[in-house]
Amino acid sequence: MESPLVNKSFDLAAKVVLFYEAFSKQKKDTTITKQLLRSATSVGVNINEAIYGNSKADFIAKLHISLKETSETVYWLMLLKRTGFIDYDFDDILSLAEEVKRMLISSINTAKKNQE
Repeated sequence: MESPLVNKSFDLAAKVVLFYEAFSKQKKDTTITKQLLRSATSVGVNINEAIYGNSKADFIAKLHISLKETSETVYWLMLLKRTGFIDYDFDDILSLAEEVKRMLISSINTAKKNQE
């Protein structure tokens, strides 16, 4: 299923994977970068699971999980940016993550209205 939310979440995961691969070749892996990789790739996975959910309630629940994972991704990105531990411009990825978060909130609200 093609949708802007699916595409943006996939873009977010791809950008984080590319960042992680580049970083891990230059420096030793860190717990923070691994957590970032896990949360960012989980966003799209849960959106895809929502699309193929068993019910409207399942759809909404999976989108909520995706929203939590997006919020976690933003947290790890902000932490990496604030600490300056890694010399990298995180603004593009942060902007994309915030956009996905807004789209998820809108999708959840719409799904809840349609459920009533």
